[in-house]
Amino acid sequence: MGRITARRPVTRISLDGASVRRSDTLAVEEPLEIRVAGTSLAITMRTPGHDVELAAGFLVSEGVIARGSDFRSAIHCGGPGTGGPLAGNTENTYNVLDVSLAPGVAPPDPDLARNFYTTSSCGLCGKASIEAVETVSSYDVSVDEAAVEAEALAGYPDLLRAQQAVFDKTGGLHAAALFDAATGELLVLREDVGRHNAVDKVVGWAILHDRLPLTGTVLMVSGRASFELVQKAIMAGIPILSAVSAPSSLAVELAAASGMTLVGFLRGRTMNVYSRPDRVLVPEAAVG
Repeated sequence: MGRITARRPVTRISLDGASVRRSDTLAVEEPLEIRVAGTSLAITMRTPGHDVELAAGFLVSEGVIARGSDFRSAIHCGGPGTGGPLAGNTENTYNVLDVSLAPGVAPPDPDLARNFYTTSSCGLCGKASIEAVETVSSYDVSVDEAAVEAEALAGYPDLLRAQQAVFDKTGGLHAAALFDAATGELLVLREDVGRHNAVDKVVGWAILHDRLPLTGTVLMVSGRASFELVQKAIMAGIPILSAVSAPSSLAVELAAASGMTLVGFLRGRTMNVYSRPDRVLVPEAAVG
């Protein structure tokens, strides 16, 4: 799988048998510097692949762009002055991506430029205040009339897991998938070492296909539902977010305030609906 996975030696210790030295497959983690018109905006640790989607989705979550026509192009940079480890290096490491916005689209506000290191576990580390995070979305998810059958929703984690090709090899990646709420069709799935990057890649896929806002969809994530994932979904106009693990208190507050349906602990045939439960359709026999 090229730069997505890497082989490294490992000593496997077994308390019930002999220890062995063998090769293990790991998920690759490398930095990506996102630039807009040559100006550095952020650095994130990510799994290489779908970098243009990642950058596009990141710009949506930051409120820089809101529709496909706002995004013009992107190119991987290489050579001197592009962040290469060696002076005069002309090799393209594909770890610097420069985005061009469409004419008339305002560039990111320099005062809001995130000139800090973004780790794979926390896409918002370094934000000065909660007010800086609460970017105003171009879309109102509260008016979305989407609804999903609870029976179908319960099957999403298995559908997500079945499509995680790199996770099968490494066990080290998060996943995010977008489903059509009405039909249950899996529209797109992306994996990454960072859960926020996986979501950005999904949103980036949507904006590159000019599909924003993502009305009538369900975003399914493989881990917990953090504040930033709720925010990213709202910025893309996604009305329903479901997670296999727990949401944070702030994630629930934001979802409720925005009119988003937030589902957590989606495991087997049970789930917790923290906001807008009217969108989750439960069979009459299951209503107590």
